[in-house]
Amino acid sequence: MSPRPPGEQSAPGGPHPVSAPDGSYPHPVGDALAADPLDELVARLEGLAAVAVHPDEIAALLESDGMTDDHIRLTYGRADSFALGEDLYARVERRHPAPAASSGGAWHTGLAGCLLRGLVFALPGLAYVLAAPLLAGEPGRFGLPGGTVPLLAGAVTGWVWNQALSHRAYTWLGLGDRPAAARALLTGAPAGALAGTAVAFAAAAPGEAPAALFAAGQSLYLAAATVLLVLGRERALLCALLPLAGALPAFRWDLPGPLRAALLLAALTASVVLAALVLRPGARRGAAGRGGPPRAASLPYGLFGLGSGLLVLQAGIGDTLVSGAGAVIALTLSMGPAEWLLHRFRGGSLTRLRTLTTAREFRRAVTGTLVLCLGGYLTVLVSLTLAATLAWPGAAWPTAARLATLLLIGTVLWLGLLLQAFGAVLSAAVVCLLAAAAQTLEPAAGPVAAGGAAAVLAVLTCVLLVRPTAHRV
Repeated sequence: MSPRPPGEQSAPGGPHPVSAPDGSYPHPVGDALAADPLDELVARLEGLAAVAVHPDEIAALLESDGMTDDHIRLTYGRADSFALGEDLYARVERRHPAPAASSGGAWHTGLAGCLLRGLVFALPGLAYVLAAPLLAGEPGRFGLPGGTVPLLAGAVTGWVWNQALSHRAYTWLGLGDRPAAARALLTGAPAGALAGTAVAFAAAAPGEAPAALFAAGQSLYLAAATVLLVLGRERALLCALLPLAGALPAFRWDLPGPLRAALLLAALTASVVLAALVLRPGARRGAAGRGGPPRAASLPYGLFGLGSGLLVLQAGIGDTLVSGAGAVIALTLSMGPAEWLLHRFRGGSLTRLRTLTTAREFRRAVTGTLVLCLGGYLTVLVSLTLAATLAWPGAAWPTAARLATLLLIGTVLWLGLLLQAFGAVLSAAVVCLLAAAAQTLEPAAGPVAAGGAAAVLAVLTCVLLVRPTAHRV
């Protein structure tokens, strides 16, 4: 029998309160018995409890409502939020509303938008084709072509900084404060460009000044692209990058140096000007106020950008893949379909949450959706790799082992992005960083490192995302 709540002592010699069958006690008011507080709680939470597919969802709801275990014991006579959640789950009939039908137009628009983002992710790669003759020089360090080290140093710095900056700006957008997001980009994007430039020049050896200068332009472009992508101006960025299409003839013919430089400067200038125009309204409204999301919350996203960026670089400069340039092109272009498939997984999970009535059914359905989406992404990655091999002059066909390594890296990237989307970014960042470190220290261990990272992320995904509470908005 549950302990009697304070203030429920019976009068001397009088009748003791009669406990309910579940062990709880009613609260007397005068000579009459008040309504059971559990019935009042059921009436208040019935709409939310009816759509739960597991008692833990209701327990999480109770905890988010500020109910402590002491309050639950004193008020409802249950041991904790989990026991109370199980009771509410048993009392309320399951009622799952039919999912809203989505129009075909919205489906195709979403896919087109994601493919557009994948295209603008990949188009900057043509800048390296245009700049290659301008950067040619003596062999560089670590067995890499001359100028590679400052280029990589600037690129990695930009990835880390802009990934964290994007998270902070998106957080402001999620709070409904678009001017604050613009102000964050207005201060953060130039700082990132300066950081990438400084690191590139610091990493440059004598004779690598042209590469360091190109890396400075690369850092400036990354800052401008971050602004345009976060604020949803993908089409504007695509227009800015159109001059890079002049690199396509460079695959077959040698273009004059001044023409190459002019095309590069035109794309860079257009990107920076468009980003500045987009940020002008935010600049006019003054500095951001105090408060807002903590800056430290964006650090794991920067670390994930570092780990995933290093893995892509390993695909480009390592010996474990079919062709460095072709692998990087395939991975970069695949980010558009990857983003769309992440949305499909999210949408499919929410649909299952509204239509299924047991946790076991939900677990099986979400696992199946996960396998289909990951399989779809890997299929796209294989197709892009083969297409890049066909389009790249003199590229050899990938061997089975090299293609398997590329698919493992793709698995790591997609699962890492999925975990990041559901808030488990620190775990994804740590796994990606460890895999990238292992590949950097021992290139021959690349397939093992990528396979181990893919296995760990798969386990984390299955543990975290099959729970209904992970998909509640």
